[in-house]
Amino acid sequence: MPTVDIYNTSREKVGTIDLADGVFGSEVKEHLFHSVVRYQLAKRRAGTHKAKGRAEVSGGGKKPFKQKGTGRARAGSTRAPHWRGGGVVHGPRPRSHAHKLPKKVRRLALCSALSRRTEEQCLTVFDSFALPEIKTRQVVDIMKRFEVADLLIVLSEKDENVIRSARNIPGVTVLPVAGLNVYDVLRHQNIAITSDAVDLVVARLGG
Repeated sequence: MPTVDIYNTSREKVGTIDLADGVFGSEVKEHLFHSVVRYQLAKRRAGTHKAKGRAEVSGGGKKPFKQKGTGRARAGSTRAPHWRGGGVVHGPRPRSHAHKLPKKVRRLALCSALSRRTEEQCLTVFDSFALPEIKTRQVVDIMKRFEVADLLIVLSEKDENVIRSARNIPGVTVLPVAGLNVYDVLRHQNIAITSDAVDLVVARLGG
């Protein structure tokens, strides 16, 4: 069971916490990362791509020239696929790119990602990450204090002060426990999580 220190935002140690083995100390199964990240990004795709077929493009109602006697190949419309300005054959259609992935696989991948960051000593537990006001400088100062260039901040619940203070900083993402995911854990080298959020993560992942 990994034991890590708990800090306040001034980087003062205020206690320790035992992290659940099943979530923060499990075996890292790297082969799951690709499957889950692909699953997440596929679900995010809008799927609104569209190309018009020959029945949808404008024009082409009149036969361009008579059937016989011109020496040219017969043609019934100027909007056939081989004509300039014609329709597209088998073009893209609006659709969902989402595919299924077992819940167990998604859970194991998230546990593996959190365990990887824990073993790399890139996970910092805070007693609280509350900010008195909306001010970007406060988050920047905390990052400088802990000597990190990028950061994933995981809170027990949404905090507008933190979200709005961090949203303009490149490489910083703020998520509630409900939104914690493999893609964002792997995308950020450092994780800041509150002690309350740790308990909720363990409850969510069944650690």
